[in-house]
Amino acid sequence: MAQSVNGGREDRQPAASFDILFEDNHLLGIVKPVNIPVQEDATGDTDLLTLLKEDVKRRYNKPGNVFMGLVHRLDRPVGGAMIFAKTSKAASRLSESVRSRSFRKGYLTVVHGKLPAASGRLRDILLKNAKTNTVTVVREGTPGGKEAVLDYTVLGFAEGLSLVKVDLLTGRSHQIRVQLAHAGCPLYGDQKYGAAVNKPGQQIALWSSLVGFPHPVTKQEVELISLPPRQYPWDLWPEKLQEGALR
Repeated sequence: MAQSVNGGREDRQPAASFDILFEDNHLLGIVKPVNIPVQEDATGDTDLLTLLKEDVKRRYNKPGNVFMGLVHRLDRPVGGAMIFAKTSKAASRLSESVRSRSFRKGYLTVVHGKLPAASGRLRDILLKNAKTNTVTVVREGTPGGKEAVLDYTVLGFAEGLSLVKVDLLTGRSHQIRVQLAHAGCPLYGDQKYGAAVNKPGQQIALWSSLVGFPHPVTKQEVELISLPPRQYPWDLWPEKLQEGALR
């Protein structure tokens, strides 16, 4: 039986500027705040890894350096559930879960327009330009191109926007944003891949809602669930609909 941890507002345990979804001697699961880089980048802005290390050091009065292993990533503007490893052994085993695809990642997003079907699979070849930090869909066989696959389910439609659940089958950079834009439905608020339909300053509507994996030590299935904030455009649909889609 999976050990499910719900990140609803009533259940969350506040710690520093983020919420803890799960913690034991091996793992730390939190809700990543939006617009914070996961790790140090060229901007020099404070990153999540540094904040987590400082928080663990403070809460447990740990001397010396604190280990915090990065297992998966979220784009800077994206918030939601993330899991980190507190030991090198846990980091290694979780990384293996990612490689073997027993590590599950589910997202909620709001997009402009309607997708071609109520549910389906998108399969594209993506090419990243490291200089511009942008990703494009290219033809199969393009040097450097990597296959990207996701499954989607449309949960609702309102005010010209669709609420969509996305299950990632691969983990390419900017994958959800690029593939849905290529399908004709750019994400609400995405300035990089939907500038033609979004206004400057809008927050991207993409949320890491579910992270599931076998515990690296106990082997018990763990699920971390986090719901998007109750603000536009998320509040066009009830929380029960969003949470129910993740179960």
